[in-house]
Amino acid sequence: MRVPTHWGVHPVEIDRDYPCDEVMSTPRAVWYRGVDIKADPSVVYRWLCQMRVAPYSYDLLDNLGRRSPRTLTPGAEELAVGQHIMTIFELVSFEPDRHLTIRMRPGRGYQLFGDFALTYDVREASPGTTRLVAKLLVGGSAGPLHEARRRALAWGDLLMMRKQLLTFRTLAERSAAAVG
Repeated sequence: MRVPTHWGVHPVEIDRDYPCDEVMSTPRAVWYRGVDIKADPSVVYRWLCQMRVAPYSYDLLDNLGRRSPRTLTPGAEELAVGQHIMTIFELVSFEPDRHLTIRMRPGRGYQLFGDFALTYDVREASPGTTRLVAKLLVGGSAGPLHEARRRALAWGDLLMMRKQLLTFRTLAERSAAAVG
């Protein structure tokens, strides 16, 4: 069965450069995930800042059963390089209303999943609509064991990231509707 490397992205989004490309120069795999959101980029970006607080995916699996907040946490948008994001990642670069780029921190996450760098890219698609694209770079060693692990991670990531992006879409659209 083919490994799911792309979900919801357009060819032009695959061809463009992302800030994570500067973080990991020779990835073993590259995955893309994308979604349209009926909200301005600033609203979508603000929800991405919430990853300082929680992962916004399947909370039972990746948030110890605690529900990711459904309201914005004051101060979560005050970013600084080096901050922890979703517990196992570190913020390596950001541009307000444009992107967040993170990398797997040394420790348990790195031991379980290996090296990852990823950019959440926020761009206006049309007035009132934003494209949120995540590009994931997967590091690691070559060899059959590592390849089997990457294949399993690709499936797991597809499910988790899809849930995360759809959750951000729901929350950002709800925020945009409340303002407009």
